[in-house]
Amino acid sequence: MNIEAHLAKAQRVESSLEKCTHADFETVIEGAMLAGTHWFNALLHLRGLRTAEHDAVHAEFVSVGERRKLAVAIAAALQALDQIESLRTSHVRGNMPNGEQAAKAALDCLARLREAALSKL
Repeated sequence: MNIEAHLAKAQRVESSLEKCTHADFETVIEGAMLAGTHWFNALLHLRGLRTAEHDAVHAEFVSVGERRKLAVAIAAALQALDQIESLRTSHVRGNMPNGEQAAKAALDCLARLREAALSKL
């Protein structure tokens, strides 16, 4: 997918997230994962780390060698996406307490991903 499509999809998902509250933590975390993945892919393409034909589905599915490269090139973005993924596992698929705090953390990570991508435009 090209950069413009990733940006449009991320912004559309974020627009939908504005209708949610932290009490809707499962939806907020899922939405942050979806939008965050689009910001992450836009950043990968903008930095020349992946082509438009090779999007990352989840940061955890990136090969070990590529993760090492990304940990150097875009460490904060990789960490933010990893954190959203862990919140998704524990609060959307799991039943961990403090879902509202997890939603806030997911949105904070999403903001970091957005800022990282937009800073490279």
